Amino acid sequence: MQVSERGKSFLTRHLSGKSMDYRQIIALFLPILIDQAFIVGLNLVNTAMISSSGMAAVSAVNMVDSLNIFLINVFVAVATGGTVVVAQYKGSGNQEMVAKAAASSVTSVTLLSLVIGLLFVAFHNPVLNVLFGSAEPDVLNSARTYLIGSCISYAGIGVVQAVCGALRGIGKTRASLMLSLIMNLTYVLLNIVFITWLNMGVYGMTLAVNIARYAGAACALFYLFKIDVSLRIKVWNLFHFPISMLRKILFIGLPFAAEQMFFNGGKLLTQTFIVSLGTNAIATNAISSSLAGFFQVPAAALSLTVVTVVGQCIGSGDIPDARKFIRSFLWFGSGLLFITGLVLMPFFHPLVNLFSPPAEIVGDIFLIVLICTIVSVLLWPVSFITPSALRAAGDSKFTSITSMLTMWLFRVILGYLLGIVFGFGILGVWVAMMAEWGVRGAIFLWRYRGTKWYEHKLI
Repeated sequence: MQVSERGKSFLTRHLSGKSMDYRQIIALFLPILIDQAFIVGLNLVNTAMISSSGMAAVSAVNMVDSLNIFLINVFVAVATGGTVVVAQYKGSGNQEMVAKAAASSVTSVTLLSLVIGLLFVAFHNPVLNVLFGSAEPDVLNSARTYLIGSCISYAGIGVVQAVCGALRGIGKTRASLMLSLIMNLTYVLLNIVFITWLNMGVYGMTLAVNIARYAGAACALFYLFKIDVSLRIKVWNLFHFPISMLRKILFIGLPFAAEQMFFNGGKLLTQTFIVSLGTNAIATNAISSSLAGFFQVPAAALSLTVVTVVGQCIGSGDIPDARKFIRSFLWFGSGLLFITGLVLMPFFHPLVNLFSPPAEIVGDIFLIVLICTIVSVLLWPVSFITPSALRAAGDSKFTSITSMLTMWLFRVILGYLLGIVFGFGILGVWVAMMAEWGVRGAIFLWRYRGTKWYEHKLI
């Protein structure tokens, strides 16, 4: 990538330090950006494909995906703990401990994902009845099929997330990208076959997700054992790992997992009162979420990149660099969100037409996406990039408690008041969510300006 002298000067001033320079950061960021763009873009395509089976199918997939996000993020949180520990050991130059941390992360995440999947397969009926019992019968039947299929696939995605997290920790984001692309492209191609060609609907989607995730897991393990030359992990390393290493991973992972459970539990509760607003409201929320996620891809890539960058800075003991990079990432995050919104909003109608929505909900979707795009520029980076950076420094308890409290006090309670009690419907739910971004972002900025966030001794 060619950069002008003025561009080099700008990047050196904002994205270079003693720990790493802008070339290394860009090399970390670009594969993660491509990965996130593919994941969100392919999810967009998947939602559009399932919409051909009707709004009931879209609603069922969206309802269960809110539960999937809740469950998957529990073991992804533990994988993030592995990423932080691996990154800090990488920064300290201790290669032997890097390998041990990576092996421990893969084992713990795989076991956790397997247990969660089996548990929810066993209790899928009471879970669906409690959360979505008020949904229409055809929506609930499709949701049951999709939930069982999704839970069976958890061990597969757990392996992929753990391996990719370890690779990001040592800065090998290209390998992480390739593994993620294999899994997600397989998923989309199979969806084309099962949904578009064979008209298998939700059942086809569940079949596709299982084949794709276990194929991805097989590729991830093959890469780890046969191709990778940095970590040097052998099969038997996964069956023997020190308890002290597991404690380090869980020190970051467990508070984050608890945060994800409460945070996504709140989103799940929000989903339950969206269900009470009817199938059109569920579809509006699903399509708006897909589009908003697509607009936030570059900033989301920064929030993943900052974990490796700050983790390695803290591992090498360079606090000034960590502070500088966090500040730069926040500004770049806002800039990227502004540019993305400016480029994509004019294409709103072609994008929304991918979902074939009823004409009466298109106006609501446009209003939600427009407001969200404007607010994201100001509030998304401080609300999501900052806690990722603090967590990379070992400040996991504070970030988790803050996220849990603001989620329940603002997104859930305020969302219920605005959406249901005061009758603003789905727009009220989204306004409450954006208010929560602002509150927790302000708290995280206050924490960043202090010193406690980098005083934890993780390694």
